Amino acid sequence: MVSDQKRLGAQDDPAITAEVEQLLARRTRDIRFSGEIERLFRARVWSQTAKIIRAWMMWVAVLDVLTLALYMVILPRAIAVSMLLPGAIIPPVVIAVVLAWRKPRPSWLQGPTLIAGMFLILFSVALVGVSAGGEFYERHLNIMLFVAITAIIIFGIPLAWTMTIAALALGLYLIFQLQNPAIELGSAVAATLFFASGVLATIAARRIMTILAQKTFLFELRDRRRVAELAKANARLELLARTDPLTGIANRRWMTETLDHLWGNDKRCLDGAAMLMCDIDHFKKLNDHLGHAEGDRCLVEVARIIQENVRRDHDHVARYGGEEFLVILPGVNEEEAVFVAERIRKSVEAAGFPNPGSRVSRRVTLSIGVAVQTSEEAISPEQLQRQADAALYLAKQTGRNQVLLHRPDSAERKHSQSTRSAARR
Repeated sequence: MVSDQKRLGAQDDPAITAEVEQLLARRTRDIRFSGEIERLFRARVWSQTAKIIRAWMMWVAVLDVLTLALYMVILPRAIAVSMLLPGAIIPPVVIAVVLAWRKPRPSWLQGPTLIAGMFLILFSVALVGVSAGGEFYERHLNIMLFVAITAIIIFGIPLAWTMTIAALALGLYLIFQLQNPAIELGSAVAATLFFASGVLATIAARRIMTILAQKTFLFELRDRRRVAELAKANARLELLARTDPLTGIANRRWMTETLDHLWGNDKRCLDGAAMLMCDIDHFKKLNDHLGHAEGDRCLVEVARIIQENVRRDHDHVARYGGEEFLVILPGVNEEEAVFVAERIRKSVEAAGFPNPGSRVSRRVTLSIGVAVQTSEEAISPEQLQRQADAALYLAKQTGRNQVLLHRPDSAERKHSQSTRSAARR
C-alpha cells in the first residue's frame, strides 16, 4: 500500500494535478481511473476494503459451521452427513483468503486469491444442496446467489473482479440447474436469466458506488492540494510579517513576540538575558554621500556580521529600526554580553565598509548599548530595552564606536565609559 506521505506528495505532481482537474471536469458516470491515479485510489481504500472482505469471510465461515451443526440436529443422519464434506470446504478457504488480505500484496496475487476463494465458497454452498437433494437442491442454489450478491454489493474491488465473481455464480447456478431432475431445461435457463438481471443490476449499483467513491477521492486530492497551497501561502505571509525584507533577519514584531515568550508571565527571563542595542554611526551621512543603494548594502552586511557573531541556535537578532539592530543573548552574564558586543563592534569596523561622511571614522562603525538582567531580577523586557537604549545614547554622546554597559549608578557608568575608551586608545 502506498504510504500517506507518498499519497500527499503526489498531490504536488503537476501531472497528477492536471489529471485530477480533467477527471472532475467530466460527467460523474464517465469517470475512469488509470495509471497513478488508480494506484493512489487503491492505496486509499485498501485498508477498508480488506477489513470488509475479512469480516465477510468470517461471517460466511461462522454461518457455514452453524448451519451444518443445525442440520446434524434436525435432519436425518444420512442427509446431514452427506452435507458435511462439501460444507467443510468453506473454513479452510476462508482462512486462506483472510491471510492473503491481512496486509497489502500485489493485485495479481490478491485478486486471483479472492476470486478463487469466492468460487470455492459458492461451489461449496451449491454442492451442499446438491448432495442433500430434494428441497435442499433449489434452496442452496438460491443461497449461493444470495451469498454472491452480498459480496458484490459490499466488496469495493475492481469492476473486472466483481464481474468475474458474478459470472462464476451464474455459471454454477446454470450448470447445477441444468442437472436438476426436478425442473426442465427451459425453466433452468429462464431462472438463470431472471437471476442474471438482478445480478447485473447489483453490479451497476456497485459501479455507481465506486464512481462516487472515486469522485470523492478526486475532491480529496484537489482539496488537499489547495489546502497545501494555502498553507504555503500563509507560511510565506507569516514569514514576510516576521522578517525584515531588506536584511532577511527578524523584524521588530517578531522580536517583540520573542521577548514576550522568553520573559513569560512573571516578567522574568528564567535564565537571565542580555540585550544589545546596536546603531550604525552617522548612517544618514553614509546615505547622503554614497546613496541609498549603498546604505541598503551596508545594512545587509552589518546584519550578516551580527548574526555571524552570535549563537545561531540560541541568540536572537532583529532589525529594530532604520539603522538599529536589537540582539537578545539568553543565559549570559555582564562579562559575556560585553565580550559579544565588542566582538560585533570590532567585526563591523574591520569589514571596512566606507562611510566618508562619518566624523568617527572613514569606515562604518557601530555604537552598542548593553543591558543585562539576571535570572533573579524581575524587570520587564521593556525596562531592559530602556536600559540598553540609555547605554546606547550615552555611547553615542561620548564619541560613538564603542560598547557601553548600562549601570544604574552614573558614577559607575562614567567609570565604565572611561575604562573602555582607554582600552580602545
